[in-house]
Amino acid sequence: MDTSKYQQFAKEKLGFEFHDINLLVVALTHRSYVNEHRTSSDHNERLEYLGDAVLELVTSDYLYRNFNEPEGVMTAWRSALVRTESIGDAGIKLGYAPLVRLSHGEKMGLERAHAVIMADCFEAVIGAIYLDQGYDTAKAFIEKHILVKIDEIIESDSWRDAKSYFQELVQKGASQTPTYRTIKDEGPDHDKTFTVAVYVGKKIYGVGVGHSKQDAQTAAAREGIKKIKSEHPSLSKKTKK
Repeated sequence: MDTSKYQQFAKEKLGFEFHDINLLVVALTHRSYVNEHRTSSDHNERLEYLGDAVLELVTSDYLYRNFNEPEGVMTAWRSALVRTESIGDAGIKLGYAPLVRLSHGEKMGLERAHAVIMADCFEAVIGAIYLDQGYDTAKAFIEKHILVKIDEIIESDSWRDAKSYFQELVQKGASQTPTYRTIKDEGPDHDKTFTVAVYVGKKIYGVGVGHSKQDAQTAAAREGIKKIKSEHPSLSKKTKK
């Protein structure tokens, strides 16, 4: 196959040329493509496995060296940095989506499935960079695209469990307990969308949408956190580095 577009991507977006460009091709090849195209035999799951380990090591090392926080806090920060939404978003911004090889069925699949695929590819790309260029280059890649988000994560409190944190703030600011109500659900059973409102007393503090009630509740709680902090500025004390 013609790998020139993959090498061009590496030069323009990653800043180097791969010694073995096939590593990058495999990193961006989903299992479904291999199943549909019998001439191709390698997909990205092994590279994803390796990249996940490198990502966790680099992130853990960075947090340990730069923050003097308890293990539980650093674990929560790390989870926020490497969760599917975060690394999937980093992959989309990097711009490799047009190079990802998928089956026709996966290309026509659900949006949330694509988000998972983009995140898996990001980890596989890390694995490919690690094998081809070494640990230091993989580390620099992770620092540039993932670790730069740490200040935003701390500032926004997005590393916390949203529902638990919102309940904590409500009890401090209003001495009440929030309640969640599903106000809409729509779509076929295999692709339902739920809309949930979170109330404090009779007042709506946030509305969230998700493909499960839990996801919608979490989204509503995040909106609620913003609202109650605006009403009670004293609750906005930040965790310090």
